[in-house]
Amino acid sequence: MTLSPGSRLGPYEIVSPLGAGGMGEVYRAKDPRLGREVAVKVLPSSFSNDPDRLRRFEQEARAAGILNHPNITAVYDIGSHDGAPYVVTELLEGETLRSRLSTGSLPTRKALDYAIQIARGLAAAHDKGIVHRDLKPENLFVTKDGRVKILDFGLAKLKQAEPDSEGETNLPTGTAGTEPGVVLGTMGYMSPEQVRGKPADSRSDIFSFGSILYEMLAGQRAFQGETAADTITSILTKEPPDLSVTNQDVHPGLDRVIRHALEKNPEERFQSARDLAFDLEALSGISTTSAIAPTAVARARRRNLIGPIAVAAGIASAIALGFVLGRQTGVNDPPTFHQLTFRRGTIGTARFGPDGQTILYSAAWEGRPIEPFVARSEAPESRPFGIVGAEVLGVSRAGEIAFSLGSRESMPFNQAGTLARATLAGGSAPREVLEEVQWADWSPDGRTLAVVRPVGTKVRLEYPIGKTIIETDGWIGHPRVSPNGDRIAFLDHPTRGDNGGTVAVVDLAGKKTTISTLFASSGGLAWAPDGREVWFTAAPVGANQAIYAASLSGKTRPLTRVTGSLTLQDVAPDGRALVTHDNLRIGIVGQLAGEDRQRDLSWLDWGTVRDVSPDGKMVLFEESGEGGGAGYSVYVRGLDGSPAIRLGEGGAQTFLPDGKSVLAIAHPTTETRVVIYPLGAGESRVLPTPGLNVDRALAHPDGRRVLLQAREQGRGTRLYLQDLAGGNARPFTPEGYRTLGIAALSSDGTAVMTVGPDRKVYLYRLAGSEPIPAPGLTNDDGVVAWAADAKSVFVMHGERPLKVSRVDLETGKRELVRELMPSDAAGVTGVGPVHVLPDGKSWVFGYVRILSDLHVVDGLK
Repeated sequence: MTLSPGSRLGPYEIVSPLGAGGMGEVYRAKDPRLGREVAVKVLPSSFSNDPDRLRRFEQEARAAGILNHPNITAVYDIGSHDGAPYVVTELLEGETLRSRLSTGSLPTRKALDYAIQIARGLAAAHDKGIVHRDLKPENLFVTKDGRVKILDFGLAKLKQAEPDSEGETNLPTGTAGTEPGVVLGTMGYMSPEQVRGKPADSRSDIFSFGSILYEMLAGQRAFQGETAADTITSILTKEPPDLSVTNQDVHPGLDRVIRHALEKNPEERFQSARDLAFDLEALSGISTTSAIAPTAVARARRRNLIGPIAVAAGIASAIALGFVLGRQTGVNDPPTFHQLTFRRGTIGTARFGPDGQTILYSAAWEGRPIEPFVARSEAPESRPFGIVGAEVLGVSRAGEIAFSLGSRESMPFNQAGTLARATLAGGSAPREVLEEVQWADWSPDGRTLAVVRPVGTKVRLEYPIGKTIIETDGWIGHPRVSPNGDRIAFLDHPTRGDNGGTVAVVDLAGKKTTISTLFASSGGLAWAPDGREVWFTAAPVGANQAIYAASLSGKTRPLTRVTGSLTLQDVAPDGRALVTHDNLRIGIVGQLAGEDRQRDLSWLDWGTVRDVSPDGKMVLFEESGEGGGAGYSVYVRGLDGSPAIRLGEGGAQTFLPDGKSVLAIAHPTTETRVVIYPLGAGESRVLPTPGLNVDRALAHPDGRRVLLQAREQGRGTRLYLQDLAGGNARPFTPEGYRTLGIAALSSDGTAVMTVGPDRKVYLYRLAGSEPIPAPGLTNDDGVVAWAADAKSVFVMHGERPLKVSRVDLETGKRELVRELMPSDAAGVTGVGPVHVLPDGKSWVFGYVRILSDLHVVDGLK
């Protein structure tokens, strides 16, 4: 029956029709008793004689009526009028997701927001034993305030037992009885078990969810064909096209979640919507590849003590370590923390000895060089092992130690040194084994080693030494051989210069399996005692790392969290864990001419200096830690120590030559934006760079142009010139060239110092010419200033202390000019970047300070 405005349906007054579908007609109506507007869905009287349709309609009302969740449409009432049943729900203002998708894909951040809401709603329904079984964009409604509501539980399956039943009910999906082999759902979003007519449980909804999330990001359906048979074939046998074809900036972790949801076999999918929601929430702050920290310092987490080390800023305290935040680990009592070290400095790697009570760790106490120490879990004292300059890599069951000797920074977040072996008993010098090794771990029998080392442009995992298991363009951290020696777990970092990563496991044949989502910060990993899980420390957003466990099937669960940040070092056979609690600060120091004391210009927790104003009065920096927020923050501060001023979101780049504004790079969704922030009154503006993902922006001395280090979709990094007035950016180098340091552009604006695809340093003329080799410079240098005549450059190199040298561009002659180090050296693991002021006698530089305590943790389960 069709209802006209003004007519009544029970106590409800019809206002206007809203739509119609296979389950009935929907009207806007008023409830005069409560003075609110509602939606009324009416099953036409001609359909009410159909027992199957009537049962399905009643089933929708029963299913939705027992749910109370902000992401599920609320059901207020159910009734019947002139033989036509109806259901009353909340009235929603907005549009369906199908309507929202009519214009194409959604921004990644928006798609992830919607996906989390949908997953939460599904989890609430599944907890009540309700499976939707017809999830599709038409059944998802986006309200005007951005809330997603799941509609139409007309196909829901109530799994809970009825009072008169002997067990679980088996209500069909739009079929009569429980007849097998009958398909119901919407083509293109059905799970493989649905199209085969097999029983569908909550995992079927997860498959449909994966199809919808794919469509939100790709702008096209995951499974489609010219005919229904083609679509069914696609669902049963084919994988959706790679998301990089339509949306290259989709984060690898998000892509993995979608693939996991779309597994053909229900046993291999996410087993609950709650787990799915948890993984999506873990990605909510890192939804795109460009959202990973754009600087090496911003998200540092590594084993070594010389460069930035990942951990969060925070206030370390022994009391905080007893305070477990977040979800419980499944036991009544939280884990207990027993502190082992009390000195001021930084701890690198720590390992249990074969007896489970002896502990070997490396540390740099009170600003001294790194060296190994031996401790006992029952005592607070440690004794030096006796090899200054050595760092612990691993301890075998036979009591043999793998050391790194003379390690130095080989790439961001990684040290490379000479691998050496020595016995825990001591008494003899370490025996050198292999040069340029970043990480190492022993086999279970203690006879061989797994090592990670750079080879050419790749990073390679070898086990045993000489046999390549896997190699990557990114970097590999914290490799650990499994208890039975058949596989290796490691942290897989896709981007050099960033410690965002996933947990991966590789077998001896080189087959890699990723078993976690991508975390914003990750560092520290060990096998659980039974070898069924990998325990690791990571942070889904920011850098305050907690301890997680990942099963080999890909399910991640939290183990414990504390105030500040933890780094998992090792796990003993009895389940006790060895962790460091780390307090990180990335700060700024001014060493000004005529002053005998350094001036601390730090502001929040992770302040990275980027430039000094042309008049030498202000410093430009970014805060990229907890204080700076997910998108980072751009600040300026007077060198006189006056309070800092926040200009906006993004990563700071440089002052413009007039000193009245600055350049920054923001990552709001899937694209980077070059933003110009004024220092005084006025609005910021975006410099259009369509089609470019920008890594760095340098101001040209003419004040009319900027130099961009950027890449187009599907192409390599190169250098561009962009007019500040607008227009298209113009490339002037081939692909594979990047800038060498923060002041790579010459002071006269005619040339830029670059690193080529062969990792050699070249001078490149902006007017166009072949690159000119730059003698005396290496890709480990960073240009901090040019001489006025552009015939020499000042470069920074080294780490502690940071060295600044002048290099003649014609002869390559190098002359040390200055060494820079904070006056308080305790816990300082790296120094830089550095800027020289216009007077040539004053310096502003950054530093990384890690203060660590070592703890034994009992009760992790």
